[in-house]
Amino acid sequence: MARGEKRYFVLLDEKGNELGVFTGKTPRQAALKAANRGHKKIRLRERGTNKIHIYEGSRVKVKAPDNRPSWMPAEVYKAKVKKIGIEKIEKRRKKK
Repeated sequence: MARGEKRYFVLLDEKGNELGVFTGKTPRQAALKAANRGHKKIRLRERGTNKIHIYEGSRVKVKAPDNRPSWMPAEVYKAKVKKIGIEKIEKRRKKK
């Protein structure tokens, strides 16, 4: 994998259904994007691998920076994530 390459992470719910796709260089970056959209329990499966990255996410309202553009509100959301661990999934074999 080349350095700085965009990676795709599929957001899964508790039952394993796909909820959306988030991109980033690292799983944490994709988890921050999911947390900023309001997801609390974040399970990200990287496309092409058998790993599921598990995070707890939240977002808090913080004061916007002083040099914010005129269209930006005075308070903005800031995402926070904490890594819980990694699960490995078994690859399913196709029957001949």
